[in-house]
Amino acid sequence: MKAWRVHSNGDPREVMRLEDVPDPGPAPGEVLVRIRAANVNFPDALLCRGQYQVRPPFPFTPGVETCAEILALGEGVQGAVGARILAQPALPAGGFAEFAVVRADTLLPAPESLDDAEAAALHVGYQTGWFALHRRARIQPGETLLVHAAAGGVGSAAVQLGKAAGATVIGVVGGAEKAKEARENGCDVVVDRRAEDVVAAVKDATGGRGADVVYDPVGGDAYTQSTKCVAFEGRILVIGFASGKIPSPALNHALVKNYSILGLHWGLYNTKDPGTVRACHDELTALAARGAVRPLVSERLPLEAAADAVQRVADGRTTGRLVVLPTEGGTR
Repeated sequence: MKAWRVHSNGDPREVMRLEDVPDPGPAPGEVLVRIRAANVNFPDALLCRGQYQVRPPFPFTPGVETCAEILALGEGVQGAVGARILAQPALPAGGFAEFAVVRADTLLPAPESLDDAEAAALHVGYQTGWFALHRRARIQPGETLLVHAAAGGVGSAAVQLGKAAGATVIGVVGGAEKAKEARENGCDVVVDRRAEDVVAAVKDATGGRGADVVYDPVGGDAYTQSTKCVAFEGRILVIGFASGKIPSPALNHALVKNYSILGLHWGLYNTKDPGTVRACHDELTALAARGAVRPLVSERLPLEAAADAVQRVADGRTTGRLVVLPTEGGTR
């Protein structure tokens, strides 16, 4: 089969190589799947650069989020060959490949209301958003949600989930094209950080009160701005650091303004409380079925374009999700 592999750390376009490798086979407790669609995530770029919290051995195949079809069952596994599922192939053998093996107990049914590319993009980003907004921030109808990088894959998911929760959503973006995408995705107010003062715009939109919940996958200056426009008893959700700058919170400021700083590492739920992950998937499937959420897939790309796609996501030059379709099956 063909698979992208990384033999040394560096920028994705420089270190990802498309190679012919032996077809995998399922061990006991595993299933063999054909990858129908593999979503491109920012962690894929961090893996290539050696900057992710997990460092798989070389050579490894990136790709942490897929929609796939079951081809064969390992010993002791019950399931349906041909079923369409969501799978997270375990590193070092990720999803930017034609086939993969996956632990059977981690599989989730692909929502029937979504095509392959949309289904592949529903899992990590939307689970992150749901756990952050509902488990950590306890967002309530009528509250104001501020989303940084609102036109990106992670941000666009948070926008949809915020609207589904009954919140007023303010989206921060960089540039006119991304502002258009954010409006079309449901943002009630859009702030172009390149042309506007973010803090002033948020205060103006909220009558001076500020945002009740802030969703920050950016860090750096975005976090600093958030502390200046968060409401009394507001919650700042620390999701990631796409800017490359990890802020150092001034805890005295959190004290005097009565706001909370909440971290979210969604991957921990897979080991600490996996039942909540499956319950969240059921909720997301229901939301997708009624049209309340739908992953914003901006491009569907062939397997040969995966390295370039990961590089573009790393450089912040995309809106919505880029999804790789490794096989002809990934067109549903």
